[in-house]
Amino acid sequence: MDRFLAAAQEAMEHCHWIAERSEDVGRTTRTFLSPPMHEVHAYLRTWMENCGLTVEVDAVGNLRGTTGKTRLIIASHLDTVPAAGAYDGVLGVVMAVSLVRLMQGSAVGVEVIGFSEEEGVRFGAPFIGSRALVGSVQEMLSLTDRQGITVAGAIRQYGLDPERIAEAEVGPQAKAYLEIHIEQGPVLESLDLPLGVVEAIAGQSRLDVTFSGQSNHAGTTPMALRRDALAGAAEWIQVVESEAQATAGLVATVGYLEAHPNVRNAINGRLVASLDVRHAQDHVRLAAVDSLLAQASRIGERRGLRVTSKTNLDQAAVPMDSGLVDLLAEAVSATGRTAHRMTSGAGHDAMIVAQRLPCAMLFLRSPGGISHHPDERVLVEDVAAGLEAGIEFLKGWEARNV
Repeated sequence: MDRFLAAAQEAMEHCHWIAERSEDVGRTTRTFLSPPMHEVHAYLRTWMENCGLTVEVDAVGNLRGTTGKTRLIIASHLDTVPAAGAYDGVLGVVMAVSLVRLMQGSAVGVEVIGFSEEEGVRFGAPFIGSRALVGSVQEMLSLTDRQGITVAGAIRQYGLDPERIAEAEVGPQAKAYLEIHIEQGPVLESLDLPLGVVEAIAGQSRLDVTFSGQSNHAGTTPMALRRDALAGAAEWIQVVESEAQATAGLVATVGYLEAHPNVRNAINGRLVASLDVRHAQDHVRLAAVDSLLAQASRIGERRGLRVTSKTNLDQAAVPMDSGLVDLLAEAVSATGRTAHRMTSGAGHDAMIVAQRLPCAMLFLRSPGGISHHPDERVLVEDVAAGLEAGIEFLKGWEARNV
């Protein structure tokens, strides 16, 4: 059997075993330093040590294995959302270990990291693991979960010392970062391609837009005299969709509606709508937000509604390092496959690590475009393709840096 295919099958088996380590019966849920993470750490530690890595768990719960004098970090996360699939995050960690084993004898110094937290489920804020790597986690230690336990408290409960978190920060021996991740979307499948090379992680704007009118009786208020907040918002939602469709690379979503009074026989006098806008170029994203808010105001004025907005998130786009992107694209091409360059619409640890290190990301096709769901899948041949491209990347990295 082809060595990459055999390694891919083994990697997927590891993911399936890890998926069964869960806080919930019958589904995969594994949040920051929850009890199942002990089992995951012990399991991966044994395998990593058998692959020649020296392994430790740092003070924020990141599982870290090194070989040689570290120059390249390959990482992803080990936590999940509730009712998750088996591959989001975990596959990237497992493939990193597989690459180390496949490259035994190489002069490339690698550090594999399984980040303790990326999803933001337990404490309502993401990237605890990677923020420790770049030295920006300190302000998160006082956050509390639903039981009133702080991040620092959870670290202590796990048997670690939050006073040593500074030791988790990346040192000068690290020169670059690679993350392998499932796409979590339908683009690669639509192109019938196994791999994608990420050029940037899209910037995000998240807002609440409120339409305020007048609630009244559904049967006695003539149509011409209504100030229906829901109807105004509905008109605007169509504008959101149309503008996103007309702007290359832009995605815009109204995913949440809160109507008042929200009863069957009354006109809604107030409607709160979420707005999520993403693009790889910040000026395009911000211009779209301004345009959509202006159009909401025009709709409101025509309908007798007051329109206000509140910005909840303004996250700048994060470009990947152009040299590493080129090297990764060359690696994919060297395997005989198309090196499709793309934007990630979702956030990843790479966007945090990019504050300190040059970063690159390799995407694997997500069949059905499904992720954060038990039906999340990968194809064994795509994992094999990712490992083959990873080896070519490491060879290129070695030729340029060792």
